[in-house]
Amino acid sequence: MDLGLIFLSEVVGTAMLILLGGGVVANVALTKSKGFNGGTLMVNFGWGLAVFAAVTVSYSSGAALNPAVSLAQLILGNIDFVAFLVYLAAQMIGAVIGAVLVWLVYKNHFDEEPDPAAKLGVFSTGPAIRNYGWNLVTEIIATFAFVFVVIGFTNGGTPAELGAIPVAFLVIAIGASLGGPTGYAINPARDLGPRIAHAFLPIKGKGSSDWSYAWVPVVGPLVGGALAAVVSGALLPLAA
Repeated sequence: MDLGLIFLSEVVGTAMLILLGGGVVANVALTKSKGFNGGTLMVNFGWGLAVFAAVTVSYSSGAALNPAVSLAQLILGNIDFVAFLVYLAAQMIGAVIGAVLVWLVYKNHFDEEPDPAAKLGVFSTGPAIRNYGWNLVTEIIATFAFVFVVIGFTNGGTPAELGAIPVAFLVIAIGASLGGPTGYAINPARDLGPRIAHAFLPIKGKGSSDWSYAWVPVVGPLVGGALAAVVSGALLPLAA
């Protein structure tokens, strides 16, 4: 296992994921953008296609792109703890890079946007109804569904073995079905990395980074991914 190659592949893939995924949110959420008010389905499809692009450019690492997926792979015995830490570091770095790139693309639009919540929404998720316990339950269930299906499709392997297109459709399905309450982070790096970028970038009138909520889209996906790995042996017809 070439850890250097894994690191580079995951950085590139996660940066691509956030560039295109965060980009579609910016297109829909920022008032002066041509895609303004495109709706949640546009966001769902945008994130699905972002996953397609990200998986395509990160096959060398297995295209985990998500600490919840990497944790599941650790529990399943497909990677060791050192490799897990490499995946985690690369995913976080890639997520921050991707978020900075989104800001550069939409710099003028961020400057013109009057609503701090719309600006934060480009970078990180937030609940429609703030209730930390139930928001956590939503993220656990949504991530469980994502990781469980990936494990089922790949027979316990990695998303790259499944292929980019099925994973993309899975993300669209989860967004359309389970994304309403919290915006479906289902990926700790996808939320925490851009939230960190929001905190340090010189965004005009950006307001708070909402750190009081930030633990939910980190803890929820990790718990959901771990549960999916733990129960997959009993509930999925995996080959021996």
